[in-house]
Amino acid sequence: MSINEKFTAIRKGLLEFLVLKIIAADKVYAADILSQLGATEFATQEGTLYPLLSKMRREELVDYEWKESEAGPPRKYYQLTAKGREQLRETADYWKKISGTVKNLGQE
Repeated sequence: MSINEKFTAIRKGLLEFLVLKIIAADKVYAADILSQLGATEFATQEGTLYPLLSKMRREELVDYEWKESEAGPPRKYYQLTAKGREQLRETADYWKKISGTVKNLGQE
């Protein structure tokens, strides 16, 4: 089993956190999210992102607004809700805590 296969579950678990971080920075179109993730080890496909965005909307973490596009039909631009900002803050705090634990375990 490759190292990538071993960490698939971890990457999948972190994907929502990363999407929240991307959306928090600015209202974004799904293609923008895919582009930002594509430049990292968290590259994903539309078939993964769109169901995740739908789930996050049902959970009231994100909302969207339609905007006209010069390149075709109107697009959905995602933004965080208050609940989404709170989830991002809690997840970032937890990530900081577990990252510290991983870094410090086994240190003399």
